[in-house]
Amino acid sequence: MKFFRYKHTLVSTKKLRLIVFNSKYVIPIMLLLFFMTDLAAQTMKTKKWRKTEVDSLNEAILMYDEGNYLLAYPVFEQIYNHHPNETYLKYILGKLSLIRSDKYDLALKLLEESYAANPKIDNIHYDLARVYHYNYQFDKAEEHINQFLSQKKISPEDKTNALALKNYIQNAKTFYSKPTPAKVMNIEPPINTEWDEYVPVITTDEATMIFTYRGERSKGGRQNASLLPDPKGIFFEDVLISEKILGKWAEPKSIETINTNSHDAAIAMSPDGFMLFIYKDDGITHGDIFVSYALGNNEFTPPQKLKGLVNSYSWEGSCSITTDGRTLYFSSEKPGGYGGKDIYKATLLSDSTWGNIVNLGNAINTSLDEDAPFIHPDGGTLYFSSKGHNSMGDYDIFVSHMDFNDSTFKQIENLGYPINTPSDDIYFVLSASGKYGYYSSARPNGIGLKDIYFIETNFDSKPVNMLVYGAVFLDKKFAEAKITAYISKNGKEEVFYQAKTTKDKGKYLVNLPAGYDFKIECKLDSNFFQSLAISTKGLKEYKEKMHVFNFETFSPPVPTPTVASITPPVSTHTIDTEKLNPVQKETYEYSKNYGDIRIEGLLFRVQIAAYKYPKNYSYDHLKGLGRIETMKLDDGLTRFTIGGDFKTLDEAFQHNLKVIRAGQKDAFVLAIYKGKRTYLSELVKTGVYIKKDDQLAKEVAQEHQYQVKEILAPPIRTENTSSEKASKVETSGLTLNAFQQKIFNYSEKYGNVLRDNLFYSVQIGVTKFPNKIHLPQVKKYGKIETFQLKPDLYAIYIGQFKTLNEVLLLNKKIIQSGVKDAFVVAFFNGKRYYIDELIQNKILN
Repeated sequence: MKFFRYKHTLVSTKKLRLIVFNSKYVIPIMLLLFFMTDLAAQTMKTKKWRKTEVDSLNEAILMYDEGNYLLAYPVFEQIYNHHPNETYLKYILGKLSLIRSDKYDLALKLLEESYAANPKIDNIHYDLARVYHYNYQFDKAEEHINQFLSQKKISPEDKTNALALKNYIQNAKTFYSKPTPAKVMNIEPPINTEWDEYVPVITTDEATMIFTYRGERSKGGRQNASLLPDPKGIFFEDVLISEKILGKWAEPKSIETINTNSHDAAIAMSPDGFMLFIYKDDGITHGDIFVSYALGNNEFTPPQKLKGLVNSYSWEGSCSITTDGRTLYFSSEKPGGYGGKDIYKATLLSDSTWGNIVNLGNAINTSLDEDAPFIHPDGGTLYFSSKGHNSMGDYDIFVSHMDFNDSTFKQIENLGYPINTPSDDIYFVLSASGKYGYYSSARPNGIGLKDIYFIETNFDSKPVNMLVYGAVFLDKKFAEAKITAYISKNGKEEVFYQAKTTKDKGKYLVNLPAGYDFKIECKLDSNFFQSLAISTKGLKEYKEKMHVFNFETFSPPVPTPTVASITPPVSTHTIDTEKLNPVQKETYEYSKNYGDIRIEGLLFRVQIAAYKYPKNYSYDHLKGLGRIETMKLDDGLTRFTIGGDFKTLDEAFQHNLKVIRAGQKDAFVLAIYKGKRTYLSELVKTGVYIKKDDQLAKEVAQEHQYQVKEILAPPIRTENTSSEKASKVETSGLTLNAFQQKIFNYSEKYGNVLRDNLFYSVQIGVTKFPNKIHLPQVKKYGKIETFQLKPDLYAIYIGQFKTLNEVLLLNKKIIQSGVKDAFVVAFFNGKRYYIDELIQNKILN
């Protein structure tokens, strides 16, 4: 049964047998594992052994025979400690020590002593080559593997294994002599313990880590193969979660909805942390991939088996999903591959199942094992582990870059030493920035058997992508919302990413590849939404962008006769200005007129300290208020700021107040325009800042001018392509402007035309404050929604209809209700169009 994500290989099972002739005096031991060239069997003198020791030895050999090496190890070790002169015990323990990275030095000592006592032990040169290889004595390792290969009687299987080991040794010599600048560090407690920790999976902001654990905290404790409690049994795998708080990992917790008494291992997480992939093996099945979804508060749904063709009758045990959620890379032992485990990819089909299974080919896969794929959020960089290629030994980490012309991987590169070692190095994941990695490694001097390590990569080339992150607030509380990112390709918008925030955190993460225009839309259950336009065209390095979607519930309706009443937002706190210092008071006064204006190149930060020579700054009293960062401006001072970048003065000032309340009384808002510190008064003098009402009027005028251009544009004559001639919507009794009349005239020609992904709405106004809309006279006609036209300017519209004639009937009613300038707009594939644009782009033809 394939229980463990880590598997130890010493020999085939059923090769070790103990034949007891007279346990009181002598145990003849036939060790088919350790063939002796001069004797078919050897004996151990046990005349003075206690019966319990003989029984323990029998039991240990039985456990070894069943492949339970880790359970057999302490028994052999205890017997050896009482009988250190028994050569066979020494040799057995030396061999067993090769499965434990914390015992490589002991393995070297015992195997060297065994060789000195009897240089004719069969396969001893192969064993010595392995132990010297693990202990970085590559010249000696090469000497012994050559001696083993020079033997006349050597089986084909042994020769194949020996040639592979020789290749490992030569590769290790090369990489070890030319180390990379990478720095590898043990994460240490509370993540790593004396037990096994492996397969770290992280969110791309490195705020959450989920990993696989096997030890005394495992659910069910020690169990036998039937999942029954057994003090001589093994611990099964569990999934634990930890969050990074002020730069440190918190005590890991069990995810109870995932963990069972059987094997449950974390194997991957979607970049946003919403989907968690689980490997489950109950000892009966062959091992499959399951998926669980985040609920918030570090809780997840019970795992469900992945739907589609990824899981098979073979083992599937590792995977990684792309940022857009449409491609899954996974490892499998299914037949028809190149040998052992291979890496495949699957595509998400229209019915939400996985299909179109494709082997990644011989550029990635070899006759040996390939496992643990990780596709970086940039969408084109694949990391994986392999025992083939030019590995230093066992699993090494490799990288390959996608050829976007045909979406294939053609060339691979070993990440080199010190990331890779002669032992297992596997389950590598990389942060979105490419600066930091996490993986499992079986290197000496760890804390436990398997540990998780942190890597400062120092790669020559790093991924190029943008991480957009932030939170959604409703009435200043985290909110559940739908986040949708649209990507523009060949002039068309399509959905790139979708997810939901949770009420407990309200956070979102979106990873965007370079080279495209994007729109990120945030929609609440109330059907009001905001959007953010982002371009990654020309992006040449990793970037991060923080954006907060802030919503407020409607104020009590205020009667208005015609158009939307637009009112500036009120302050979110009652401010006692007497407790503010002069700089803070000045900021408060400016926020009244300029607080929510967004300007390209203008950002704000909350400064909490400044030094000419940076000092160790204590910020324990500011826990929970954001990351502490440093920045150096032209005056040579190093400033400490908290909470990151803010796009508006209001956002920065509200955070400033929180910092003041937390005890940092002198904190103030720092304005930075085009990379240089500036004063608020200068922003006004130079015309960068325009008062809220003036700015709104200017933007509304610009929108109005655009509409006037549409009115003056000459009509485009087209043939009617509708299969059913429509009747014209009656306009008698309506007073229409030229723009409205033009749209109503289209009703006869295009009134019943249907197109997939096309719907119509009635635009009833524009606003800078989408959360302050008062239109009680039209609410009865449907849900009022907004659409972002540009930063801080939103169109207000109502209704969704599949045909033009249906929406024109609503347009009539809204005009009659008093909104005289309401007109019809269209949305096609998520993009807003005027009716003329639909015709010009032949969408209606």
